[in-house]
Amino acid sequence: MAYQSVFQRYEIKYLLTREQKARMTAAMAPYMALDRYGRTTIRNVYFDTPNYRLIRRSMEKPIYKEKLRIRSYQQARPGSEVFVELKKKYKGIVYKRRLSLPEQVAVDWMAGSPPPGEDSQIRREIDYFLKYYGALRPTVFLSYEREAYYCREGGDFRVTFDDNILCRRTDLSLEREVGGTSILPEGYVLMEIKCPGGIPLWMTALLTQEKLYKTSFSKYGMAYQTLIYPECKEMFHYA
Repeated sequence: MAYQSVFQRYEIKYLLTREQKARMTAAMAPYMALDRYGRTTIRNVYFDTPNYRLIRRSMEKPIYKEKLRIRSYQQARPGSEVFVELKKKYKGIVYKRRLSLPEQVAVDWMAGSPPPGEDSQIRREIDYFLKYYGALRPTVFLSYEREAYYCREGGDFRVTFDDNILCRRTDLSLEREVGGTSILPEGYVLMEIKCPGGIPLWMTALLTQEKLYKTSFSKYGMAYQTLIYPECKEMFHYA
């Protein structure tokens, strides 16, 4: 099945109560439709250096930051297709490159095996990233339930709702069941607007009506603050 491998867009996040989410989805109905997958469980494994250089740098809110993860939209098996994703953010714009690979092949590549498959620009970018940082290892398993909506009239405007966001530092495999520590405030949902440019006027009106304001919410960042930083404060002081 064909998949989108390159993304360039703004990703704007909002924290909503469940009541606000219900009102938002009802008001969105004339403009947006739930995608064909409905409600999905997304699994991610994030990779970082032994001293968490990537996430510590990201939390400093620099003009440029990047991260690497493997992702599955279902519980994986060694031969299941998963995505290796290199995600960068520069001046508020998110750039994502991804490759679809068998799960075990992706894990082996992250562990130091030669780059798999045919040569491509995306494969070279990811492989350069792996070589540049060196000794990357899985650090966090992060899962959540997602509902994704697309614009009925076409275009690249998307809205997603994520809840039951869980993280853990053990069983760092896409083949495992979900589970872990919640990193969302009780009773809240994370809404994300994904768009290449401006937000439609009808959505701007809804945001104003619900008094919703964009927030900074990194799932991996929250996992780091919740699980990793309390356990390694001494390491935090090293470069």
